Amino acid sequence: MNIKPEITWNDFEKIDIRCGTIISASDFEKARNPSYQLEIDFGSLGIRKSSAQITSLYQKEELIGQQVLAVVNFPKKQIANFFSECLVLGVYGEDKKDVTLLTTSLPTEDGMQVG
Repeated sequence: MNIKPEITWNDFEKIDIRCGTIISASDFEKARNPSYQLEIDFGSLGIRKSSAQITSLYQKEELIGQQVLAVVNFPKKQIANFFSECLVLGVYGEDKKDVTLLTTSLPTEDGMQVG
């Protein structure tokens, strides 16, 4: 696998990655690929919704209360009848289907920024 082109520090500073806690997870039946609709609490930034293709490794019930990392400064993206308001970060498996969520190793205040 090749590394992507080098970026500048200014490029990196444009990405707003925050910690948030998943407060709800439901099946996203209208998505083309198996997905969940997530609601994530980002503290002072509020609650944001996201669609995540993580059904092969995670059950909805185990996601509740889990802290995840997400990009919060993308524009909203419509997926079927749903508007995704942030991009939950994860690592693809070799098959490009399984996604392992990026999480914190210790509890962190919701909304805290990665830097």
